[in-house]
Amino acid sequence: MNDMIDMVDMAAVRVAAPLKAVYYPFGRAETLRAAVKACLTDYYAKASVGTKFEARGVLVTGKSRAGKTRELMHLIQKINDAQIMMPSGLPARIVNCSLPARLNWKELGLKTLMALGYPGEGRRTTNAIWQMVRDQAKRQGVIGIHYDEAQHMFSDTGNAANRVVLDSFKAVMKEADWPLILILSGVPSLKTHIETDHASEERKQLRFLLTPVHFELIRPKVQEDIEELNTLAYTYADKAGIDFDPLSNVDFFERLSHAGAYRWGLVIEMMIEAFTICRAAGETKISVDHFSEAFSRIHGIPSGYSPFTVDDYLESFDPENLLSLLDHAD
Repeated sequence: MNDMIDMVDMAAVRVAAPLKAVYYPFGRAETLRAAVKACLTDYYAKASVGTKFEARGVLVTGKSRAGKTRELMHLIQKINDAQIMMPSGLPARIVNCSLPARLNWKELGLKTLMALGYPGEGRRTTNAIWQMVRDQAKRQGVIGIHYDEAQHMFSDTGNAANRVVLDSFKAVMKEADWPLILILSGVPSLKTHIETDHASEERKQLRFLLTPVHFELIRPKVQEDIEELNTLAYTYADKAGIDFDPLSNVDFFERLSHAGAYRWGLVIEMMIEAFTICRAAGETKISVDHFSEAFSRIHGIPSGYSPFTVDDYLESFDPENLLSLLDHAD
């Protein structure tokens, strides 16, 4: 007789699912929204004239797990759901395309076609593939593309290849038949690649088409960020039905910031994990032990040793090393 093994902890699922669906409105969201709104407004006005024009875009940078992707996905979903009718007669759409590894321009074209729901064949030429991208975007009313982890289009040594990518991105935004808004997001090196190419005055124009938006890390010695952490924690705790009062203090938030490598996105992950552990155990009052266990699960290290439980946590835990563990796990 075979044993039946329950591989899904449904008690944890019931707690975690609503928490993962929470959207917390950081102040940075308004800065990003304003930049994207300016691009859409500019696009609509130019398209209304009926002559050739170039689109504008947004360059979103920040260290890994700073929350860039989540913020952009939420905003783009709202834009798509709004069904904004464009001069073309089609509702405006922006598609998301994630770049998990190094790509050349042809491979990016194939990835973009996949994002448009129209897979292409690798046997076609690069020009043919990108012509298909333009055709499909126009047919579907897609006026913009968000390339996440766009730093993978560049290398630190391939200057000539990087210049081709810069020229090609600019060409997409200036395409006479169907220009596209580009939203490029990635780590800070992405901005460096775009802004430090001095091969020609013409090529440097790409950076002037992109409005920069940078996501800062948590500053635990700044009162504004401590207050933001407190509000964030209570938002998720209230959703989970948890009493967060025992941990609402500066020392805890400084430890939480360090445990999350000063990344807002990773701190949110840790809150969700800790609150899930708490409620799945039938408890409603949060404790340091819940966060210590969450830290261990997220980083894959033994329980009981964490920035929440040791006095010299600043010296004992290197945030960059912890992030490296997460990257290898991914």
